[in-house]
Amino acid sequence: MGAERESVIGGGAVGTACALDLAVDAHVHTGFAAGRDAVGVVVSAADQVGLTALTFADQAGPETTWLSAYADAVRRARHRTEMTLRVAAEVEVVRPDGWLALPPDLAPLDALSVAVSGLPVEGELFTPREVRDRLDTGRLVPAQVAELLVAATVKGLERASRYVPAQLARPLTLLGQAGLDDSAVTPELIAELASACRTTGSVVEVSEAWRSPSPRVVEMLLDAGVPVVPASDARYAVEVGRWHYLRRV
Repeated sequence: MGAERESVIGGGAVGTACALDLAVDAHVHTGFAAGRDAVGVVVSAADQVGLTALTFADQAGPETTWLSAYADAVRRARHRTEMTLRVAAEVEVVRPDGWLALPPDLAPLDALSVAVSGLPVEGELFTPREVRDRLDTGRLVPAQVAELLVAATVKGLERASRYVPAQLARPLTLLGQAGLDDSAVTPELIAELASACRTTGSVVEVSEAWRSPSPRVVEMLLDAGVPVVPASDARYAVEVGRWHYLRRV
């Protein structure tokens, strides 16, 4: 069955809170940053699997100088496809107040994809390994990690949404990387995250590459009325719109 006719978690339109539309890929990478292939190659691969919408979300930061060329490449590709193509950038939360490592020029962007790869704690940014070390020695406890992670995520979405529409990349993956199950995230914390998504109009990516968030969290977000979208996080064109984890969600 072609991607354009498939969905999981019920039926509905792209970006609604009742479906994952598998004809959409909300996060792909290119050779401009973390990926390996040119924009045109990625678009061709997406066309071949029957996608109807594609969001380019390469990793960017304060030193990024290529956003204009990136956006130009996507605009040129729009003339060669009937797909909806969006230009986004993946940016990191780097402080507990949600401060983002933003590129200097946001004008070319249709969206910001917010990621939390490090845990902001009292002015420091801990890697997952550093979080695990602190858990092992009792300097952090699982509930504290979950609270800090959700708080930073909420603040990041609030800040990103001031500029352009926001989407949440690979939610809560830091927990697994630090050796924690997402059961550390209580229903109250999920409700807090869901409220922030609704308030800011943010959508949540369900990442194929990162297997995140878990089916439990996806269900809770959907029940809370949060829009969710499939995201391959593809580094290679052949990975675009290829769903395995999402079919099991």
